[in-house]
Amino acid sequence: MNRSEQESMQMESLPRDAQGLLFDDDIPALDDEAGYRGPTVCSVVGITYRQLDYWARTSLIVPSIRAATGSGSQRLYSFRDVLVVKIVKRLLDAGVSLQQIRVAVSHLQGQGVDDLSQITLMSDGSSVFACTSANEVIDLVQGGQGVFGIAVGHVWREVQGTLSELPSERPEDEIVEVDELAARRAQKSAG
Repeated sequence: MNRSEQESMQMESLPRDAQGLLFDDDIPALDDEAGYRGPTVCSVVGITYRQLDYWARTSLIVPSIRAATGSGSQRLYSFRDVLVVKIVKRLLDAGVSLQQIRVAVSHLQGQGVDDLSQITLMSDGSSVFACTSANEVIDLVQGGQGVFGIAVGHVWREVQGTLSELPSERPEDEIVEVDELAARRAQKSAG
């Protein structure tokens, strides 16, 4: 069986409304328990650390692996968190209001990672619609509502490919840093 016959059989096995992914090969799988620090997330997404920090403090995107616990602690974001941050960035770049982005993010938070890859976000600049089938996308465009769309599956693959080349860590890898004053206090109370 040649490659085109294999591809057509794969396409036939998909439901008619399923949105397949382009280029689903050559991207290594990520460790499900891996987390990414803020600077890594910022470089993948293309935002400043100040933006990421603001979004975490205002609960727009809260890191699901490890939240900040005080000065000097490191947030740890999951793959799913990075994906949502990237989508937020794209929506902001398209001119969607932060209020509408918060609504979209709350919807996305309820989805599993695999479910996210099948969603296309459509917006008219003021509202955001989550489409799960090609028919919904077509209905929105024909109705004159959709102005632009974000295929979450494409963003998912892009983020996965980029993160596979960057450092990650596990939550138990946290190194507890003790400042000089705390070390002196501990030494004084022990001795």
